[in-house]
Amino acid sequence: MDRLQQAINKAREARDGKEPKSSRRVKTEEPVRKERVERPMPRMATDVDGRWAEFDTLDLNPKDIRRNRLVAHSAGEAAIPFDMLRTKILQMARKNDWKRIAIVSPESGSGKTTVAANLGLSFSRMRDKRTIIFDFDLRRVGLARVLGQKCKQSMSAVLERRIPFGEHGLCYENNVVYGLNRERVMNPSELLQNPVTHDVLNEIEDQYEPDLMFFDTPPLMVSDDSQGFLESVDCALLVVAAEKTPIDRIDVAERQLSELTNVLGIVLNRCRYTSGAHGYENEYY
Repeated sequence: MDRLQQAINKAREARDGKEPKSSRRVKTEEPVRKERVERPMPRMATDVDGRWAEFDTLDLNPKDIRRNRLVAHSAGEAAIPFDMLRTKILQMARKNDWKRIAIVSPESGSGKTTVAANLGLSFSRMRDKRTIIFDFDLRRVGLARVLGQKCKQSMSAVLERRIPFGEHGLCYENNVVYGLNRERVMNPSELLQNPVTHDVLNEIEDQYEPDLMFFDTPPLMVSDDSQGFLESVDCALLVVAAEKTPIDRIDVAERQLSELTNVLGIVLNRCRYTSGAHGYENEYY
């Protein structure tokens, strides 16, 4: 009977398409396959990166750094005022969605060009930010002189579409570009208020996608150069000289600015009394 029962079982299993138990293969466990971890691909260079890489390099001479008070070229105690100003500008720009910032003064000699140069150097230490600084004080070559640069052309050539900005701008530390002047322009007021200037700036902004754009503009009370152009910026930073610019002139300049654009703030430049102004003095370093 046992043999018969075994034969019946085998027949049933064969009929059902199953292997007899005695002849079934023992399945071994397959090795556990480790899931492939997808590693993020390195960030590919964009067209904007390529455009920034095409700028000529701006090199600073140590003598010009000392002589022209370019104190923000490296981090340190002397750079603190400009780093603090940089941070406040970023906060206000983010809060109000501002990108184009004019740097103005009531009159010449307030040091606005030195402020513009140092702000650019301060922003160069923020590697994730791209900044462009234009010298729109077209009656002189102030920013180029402060930075110790000799240019082949002036910003007027860019604004008149005689050369592209990519062939004119000078790049510092790969993330700050200066648009400088070689010589004074005979028709700065007309050029700054020309609609073509507005179009060129829009094109530069689209091509290079800067986080911020600064404009070193002519003094308010010296000419009408800035009057029409200030309507094209988001806000303005007023630079005044301590112990030189009268209070009533500061008041008039601020009111004029407020009629043309937003007033970002007032910078008191050339102040002699700075000890302890930042709360740390020398022991912080």
